[in-house]
Amino acid sequence: MGRPIVHFEIMGKDAVRLQKFYAELFDWKIGEPAAEMGYYGLVDAGSSGLPGGIGQDPSGTPRVTVYAQVPDLQATLDQAVARGGKVVMAPTEIPGIVTMAMLADPDGNLMGLVKG
Repeated sequence: MGRPIVHFEIMGKDAVRLQKFYAELFDWKIGEPAAEMGYYGLVDAGSSGLPGGIGQDPSGTPRVTVYAQVPDLQATLDQAVARGGKVVMAPTEIPGIVTMAMLADPDGNLMGLVKG
């Protein structure tokens, strides 16, 4: 695999309800949701899983997004645009946590990018 998938997100209208659903369905351990971040709760990946998060989308639109790790966010966004994609979120730093961006492919599917 070229650039690895390093994170997933499940977003929707009611973060707490989604967290309860997935915690009970898959026995996932989900960290304390942060109200200031849309009640986003981190999913504990354990020793062999893929880390992720479950939260509230600001628009209320349900979505699942995966994040690929890339060395240069802007260069990857530029390549996506050149191939018919669109920038959804410019490179954004969440201090001490992650630097990320989002694009939409030519069909409108969201794809997250994480600098690494």
